[in-house]
Amino acid sequence: MKVIRFHATPEGESRFQEIEVPIDQPRANSSGATLLQSNAWASPGVRFVELPVGLDQSWHHAPARQIVMVLAGVVEVETTDGQKRRATAGQAFIADDLTGRGHSTRVIDGPARVMFVELPAGFDVARWSA
Repeated sequence: MKVIRFHATPEGESRFQEIEVPIDQPRANSSGATLLQSNAWASPGVRFVELPVGLDQSWHHAPARQIVMVLAGVVEVETTDGQKRRATAGQAFIADDLTGRGHSTRVIDGPARVMFVELPAGFDVARWSA
């Protein structure tokens, strides 16, 4: 499964990176089917948020390292190099730009509903996606 990560660069800018999250851990369910899942982690917090129609947040940092899952609407994120990516229902971003200029966020089709899943301290995106 592909997830778009945006992160701070050493120069204080922000960039996108495509992460491949392996869904390859087998688990049998009660009916005998084998489900495939990703590696798990404990989250310090999960919250649901409604972003209003027309929201246009200028440059800001993510408040925490988190996965942002779009549940409804369309959310667009822009990095400092001018690249823009949109996520629709069922798509996710990894917000990982706690320093530098940050990113901008717009609601393209809204209101948008999102779920924020905070990543634990020391979470290694590269190891999780390997």
